[in-house]
Amino acid sequence: NEARKLNHQEVVEEDKRLKLPANWEAKKARLEWELKVEEKKKECAARGEDYERVKLLEISAEDAERWERKKRRKNPDLGFSDYAAAQLRQYQRLTRQIKPDLEQYEKLKEQYGEALYPTSDSLLHGTHVPSKEGVDRMVADLEKQIEKREKYSRRRPYNDDADIDYINERNAKFNKKAERFYGKYTAEIKQNLERGTAV
Repeated sequence: NEARKLNHQEVVEEDKRLKLPANWEAKKARLEWELKVEEKKKECAARGEDYERVKLLEISAEDAERWERKKRRKNPDLGFSDYAAAQLRQYQRLTRQIKPDLEQYEKLKEQYGEALYPTSDSLLHGTHVPSKEGVDRMVADLEKQIEKREKYSRRRPYNDDADIDYINERNAKFNKKAERFYGKYTAEIKQNLERGTAV
């Protein structure tokens, strides 16, 4: 009876463990770690010490170096995924560069009052004339973007000395791709054909 009872308890415990989510152990460990951090922060605050400095004192030089290498390895630029993401990234980059003229903004706020923030009922269309400096700033920014774009998507220079083994641009691209994948296997055959000693 006692053995059956113990066996039943074991089965119940195992069933509980199986019903838990797959990442339960990791979640539990993380929560325990967060509790330890909170306790440590409270202790440091009670002693009047800075928690960040105490934490850094406990980290060894090797660990710090390893974390730095890991951070450097992560590439923040994920590259092109789709046009919407690229547009959002450019928008965020451009808005970070904007430095607003707060004096001009205050003047406009005094001049227009509540009308500065138009609603669907506002009839302000065509009343705002941008300043010469603002227009110049926008033009300079656009020219900088155009210049950057031209540098980015440059046409590869044409090599006059290279062998011509194609009939048009599309065929040239195909031949380059074929050479990249199969060049090491077909080098000898190509040389024999050029010498005229092919079998």
